[in-house]
Amino acid sequence: MAWDWQVFCKTTDDATVMATCFGKGGDITYLQWMLQAWGWTLSVAACAWVIAVLLGGLVGTLRTLPNSPWLVRLANAWVELFRNIPILVQLFLWYFVLPKLFPPMKAVPGFLLVVFALGFFTSARIAEQVRAGIQALSRGQRYAGMAMGFTTAQTYRYVLLPMAVRIILPPLTSESMNLLKNSSVAFAVSIAELTMFAMQAQEETSRGIEIYLGVTALYALSAFAVNRVFAFIEKKVAIPGFIVAGGTGGH
Repeated sequence: MAWDWQVFCKTTDDATVMATCFGKGGDITYLQWMLQAWGWTLSVAACAWVIAVLLGGLVGTLRTLPNSPWLVRLANAWVELFRNIPILVQLFLWYFVLPKLFPPMKAVPGFLLVVFALGFFTSARIAEQVRAGIQALSRGQRYAGMAMGFTTAQTYRYVLLPMAVRIILPPLTSESMNLLKNSSVAFAVSIAELTMFAMQAQEETSRGIEIYLGVTALYALSAFAVNRVFAFIEKKVAIPGFIVAGGTGGH
């Protein structure tokens, strides 16, 4: 079967082929539709990433606090709860169950519910990375901060967290790429992102190969961009002579 890449230049209403692959007036081509869906995918992933990093950093830090057993238990419970339930189940809970239990949530847009589901799910995974990063540092780092008269909060802010962030950048890169790919679950609640576009466009055009290859290319491009951004950040914040080997930090 011959491939028909002109499918992206066809309008979504009457399949007219547009010379520039961009519709005029009220006409929208499949290429335009795919690019709009790409925007929704990036928006969902970016908003969820902000929530995941903020919550994950806080929860991960709480899990390493000395002399705060209740905070540690609560943080551990957060991680176990959100890490051990499949993301699709969590999405359905946010979208279908919680609005029934808390009626005011019915007014919350579906986009935000997807963002919360993805953000909370990923925060548990990032929290585990933050905990591991802090605990990878030698105890001398904490003792040095205490010897300088820092409070616990100051020790974390000025000594432990800056070093831990450098340690967790590689796994954080992978988790950020996973978050981008996990955003595809939004199709289950009719968010018009890339996977939803692929399913609907394939049904309308019967050109599944071309449609799915186009969507795959955009996912791959997005993940590659995330990888390059984090690689740049990792290079910029690297401390000469600081080495992490065998799960421990040193100089």
